[in-house]
Amino acid sequence: MIRRTFTTMVLAGAVALGLGVSAASAEPAKELRVGFQKYGTLTLIKARGTLEKRLAPLGIAVKWQEFPAGPQLLEALNVGSVDFGTTGEAPPIFAQAAGAPFVYVGYEPPTPVGEAILVPKDSAIQSIADLKGKKVALNKGSNVHYLLVKALESKGLSIKDIQSVYLPPADARAAFERGSVDAWVIWDPFLIAAQRATQARVLADGTGLVSNHQFYLSTRGYARDNPKVIGAFLEEIADVAAWASKSPAEAAGILAPQTGIEAGALEIAIARLGYGVKPLNEQVVAEQQRIADTFFGLGLIPKKIDVRDALPAAGS
Repeated sequence: MIRRTFTTMVLAGAVALGLGVSAASAEPAKELRVGFQKYGTLTLIKARGTLEKRLAPLGIAVKWQEFPAGPQLLEALNVGSVDFGTTGEAPPIFAQAAGAPFVYVGYEPPTPVGEAILVPKDSAIQSIADLKGKKVALNKGSNVHYLLVKALESKGLSIKDIQSVYLPPADARAAFERGSVDAWVIWDPFLIAAQRATQARVLADGTGLVSNHQFYLSTRGYARDNPKVIGAFLEEIADVAAWASKSPAEAAGILAPQTGIEAGALEIAIARLGYGVKPLNEQVVAEQQRIADTFFGLGLIPKKIDVRDALPAAGS
């Protein structure tokens, strides 16, 4: 992606969706507070220190804050303790239903193999249908929540047919290894780390079930008032993603000390990533809307939402 045209593409994407683009209405911020998770493009950017260099000419300092998963990051975005972050496809749905004032500013290509339902290597569970009545660990409201719903639906089951055990990744792995749960729905790099450490079997990944997009999000106010900062950040994401796709071993070496996961496992996970960042299009918006409608139908969110209300300039 050509750097000088990236911000134009983001703004054009909003216009193409009929949303318009708002002019800045307040004094630009002097700090960008970034919420990140233990793995992914933002972790690479933090480790390399390249965002600070890119934003220095704009007079912007960067503050990083780590979160165990997307729902916790979105809560921080909701209460105003971070300005920008990345999550999977489900957390924004839960956050929007809770009234969080965020906007989608970009997305990464799909990575359906980057999340999966795991069972112990010697488990009697051989198919999704065998999960009926079983205890399944997952991080509530995360991207894998939707994977579990769709996987169960593919066998005529509902989320109500299993015993959902809501745990963050570290606690879920401990429960999985001691046999307190029968299955675990998890994403990379925790997925590949567990596979290599425990020889856990993949019962199903997202292939044919979900897209597993990653989304970049900002508070509505920050995105509206600091378009140059958001544009520069998206350009940095695009540049680092392009580098990582061509240098997976080097990227894994950077991520290993950050994640506590050995580089060999990370290199496999990196190969499964979708690289690049684009403005949302009609297809991606429609996919998000299907997730929202599914969760509402299951009673997982309290009200029906319109994903377009969380797009740039909507409601400004």
